[in-house]
Amino acid sequence: MAEIAQSSAGLRFSGDDLDPIELTRLLGGKPTYAIRKGDLHTYPPNRPPRIARTGIWRLSSEYDAGDQLDRQISDILSALTSDVSVWADLVRRFKVDMFCGVWLNEENQGLGLAPQTLLMLGERGIELDLDIYYDRPGPDAGDVSEPN
Repeated sequence: MAEIAQSSAGLRFSGDDLDPIELTRLLGGKPTYAIRKGDLHTYPPNRPPRIARTGIWRLSSEYDAGDQLDRQISDILSALTSDVSVWADLVRRFKVDMFCGVWLNEENQGLGLAPQTLLMLGERGIELDLDIYYDRPGPDAGDVSEPN
């Protein structure tokens, strides 16, 4: 099977009543990005400041070459509390998902998640959200011959 070009994962919480300080305390780990509804923020970077329409708490992996998605998800979840009662409360109060990006460099590629990683997501009630990207080469992409 062909190799995945790169992958990334990010645990996302969102909600109007989200308090980033409370979530950080309950989860036992620091976010890579957090904002309270109504606060001024500049995300994405290079954009003018604006008011957050909802609260956000996100812990993201780095972009890694190859099929690293299982490790990225596992690393994120392992860095946070394993107390399922905390997770049950949070998924009841907020929208929670593990947003993953997978970039393919050719067709017919696949990836898999270990049963332990799937169990970690399931026990915590986290939805898995996959975005899969592939930029199909144009009709002339492989043609390097000189025109007549």
